[in-house]
Amino acid sequence: MQNPRDWLTPEALQMLQTIAQKGSFAAASRALNLVPSALTYRVRQIEDALDVLLFDRSARQAVPTAAGRELLREASRLLDDMDAVANRVRRVATGWEAVLTVAVDSIVSRSAVMDLCAGFLALGAPTRLRVRHETLSGTLDSLVSGQADLALGVVLEPGLKSDIRHAVLGEVAFVFAVAPHHALAQAPEPLSDDCLQQHRAVAVADSVSRGSGLTIGLQGGQDVFTVPDMSSKLEAQLRGLGGGFLPESMARPYIDSGLLIEKKVHAPRRNTCHHAWRETPQSPAGQALRWWLQQLSGPATRQALLKPAHRV
Repeated sequence: MQNPRDWLTPEALQMLQTIAQKGSFAAASRALNLVPSALTYRVRQIEDALDVLLFDRSARQAVPTAAGRELLREASRLLDDMDAVANRVRRVATGWEAVLTVAVDSIVSRSAVMDLCAGFLALGAPTRLRVRHETLSGTLDSLVSGQADLALGVVLEPGLKSDIRHAVLGEVAFVFAVAPHHALAQAPEPLSDDCLQQHRAVAVADSVSRGSGLTIGLQGGQDVFTVPDMSSKLEAQLRGLGGGFLPESMARPYIDSGLLIEKKVHAPRRNTCHHAWRETPQSPAGQALRWWLQQLSGPATRQALLKPAHRV
């Protein structure tokens, strides 16, 4: 019997990913610069080694079977793990990470983050910088899952692993706001939960890739308009598409100009945001991460990250 280890190589896993992405063996063979027969042979060798069928070949398209989908999920994780090992080896050799990925929650000022990125890139360090945008528990999940090295604007959750370290970024006050022409604009205050439940809420989608994620400030049974980030939430509420909580620093210019109406509610919101990173005595922070942590230790930087400037 063939040993699956002989066939589940990084090259083979990437080949299977290409087939799934392209949707057919013919398209994948062109992308991989292989003749179709060679590609088909290699896939069959993997299938024989695993004793499973990875792709449904009954149609012209290559559709992954249930077993194929599971292997593709694991392939993505395995390849990420291999990249992480290579990055750790390079970091040990040079002190600088090969790649540093920063996950940024939608509550954090993207302008302030870009200012930090500009400062880092001006160092001329050998570390390649990546920024990814997340929301709610997806921000922390990107760090826990190894997809990010540093997370900004984290909502802490119980049961964190010992290699996850964190520090307070700052406190964010929220206000409930609606457009002047929204039905709630004239409703008596404070708004009751029953009153809120009768009107559509605008909510930011949690970007976590597994589990149910976080739901904040919604009433049971309430109609919800879901948007991808806090900026989109602001735009939706300015148009009267629903009501909801917004960071006060984001909403205040629009409230002062009359484009939004602040409404008192029974349960005001304040969130403590953190930045978090992975570090242990056995795997200390590299020079790139240490640079970012040094910048985040400054009160002015933390304040800028949580007080985005918005033009009215």
